[in-house]
Amino acid sequence: MSSLFGAVREHEQVLLCSDPATGLRAIIAVYSTALGPSLGGTRFHPYDDDGAALADALALSRAMAYKAACAGLDLGGGKAVIIGDPTRDKSEALLRAFGRHIASLGGRYITACDVGTYVADMDVIARETRWVTGRSPEHGGAGDSGVLTAFGVFQGMRAAARHRWGTPSLSGRRVGISGVGKVGRRLAGHLVDDGASVVATDVDRSALARLAAESPTVEIVDDPDKLLDLDLDVYAPCALGGALNDDTVARLRASVICGGANNQLATPAIGRRLADAGVLYAPDFVVNAGGLIQVADEIEGYSPQRARARASQILDTTAEVFRLADDESVTPVEAAERLAERRMADVGRLRRLLLP
Repeated sequence: MSSLFGAVREHEQVLLCSDPATGLRAIIAVYSTALGPSLGGTRFHPYDDDGAALADALALSRAMAYKAACAGLDLGGGKAVIIGDPTRDKSEALLRAFGRHIASLGGRYITACDVGTYVADMDVIARETRWVTGRSPEHGGAGDSGVLTAFGVFQGMRAAARHRWGTPSLSGRRVGISGVGKVGRRLAGHLVDDGASVVATDVDRSALARLAAESPTVEIVDDPDKLLDLDLDVYAPCALGGALNDDTVARLRASVICGGANNQLATPAIGRRLADAGVLYAPDFVVNAGGLIQVADEIEGYSPQRARARASQILDTTAEVFRLADDESVTPVEAAERLAERRMADVGRLRRLLLP
């Protein structure tokens, strides 16, 4: 028992959800509600074991808190994971059972799409709880949050380009994208339009085929492992987390890393290793906040123009992170965490005042 509480000691609440009749096994992790209700997507994934699922929920919910704080949102950080194969185990009954568990939290956690869940799933979950975003336009939602996630990553990449090369453009740069699903495919489009040379890979051949049809100028690499050894200006991890570890960092030739995946650093020490090697790393929870901004905008009634304008500010936020890192002689990750923690402390303090 002590080891379990040790694992979750930074979190406000962790809920284990079970419904044997539907096969539901899920975890909802609430890291912080200092700035407001926790918001974060639901990931549906066939984890190797329950421990791996818990570790993912804890790490992702913490990142969501920092992401919301850096994005200037009045939201906390939460995340949910459903253990299972979404192609085999997902059902209406399971999703609605999950929705009942969300409802039991009374608004402390608001869900949205993530890996393995989609807009249609959110509409099903919303039949049991109102604490759902990322819904379809037919139900007043914004639709696929990958739209603004990709746009935000592109803005963060522009900030990195300006910091590294003096201009906020990727024109003439070679960018390698690992993972061309909801976010990576759209990111490739932004980069091609900006004049970049794009190389892309994915374990899903159908995703590569779709990208090739949409953007014929993108160079396709069938083996994801080979992307690491190419001469790149920018490497963009856009698949699952942990892509940056001791082995991959040793092989990478890119001088900038900026992608849409969550929790890209396998360990905190990787951030220092990248900085020592002269590689400019744009913290994932800063640059991929566009999706959070998009679904958060639904809470007050979705406005595409308002959400896109807020997501465009990721360029300035990323630039501020780089300036703070230089001024305080810390890594960009440490700088971004300081920005988030200062806002959570300063604004969160006000919530201790009892209002009538």
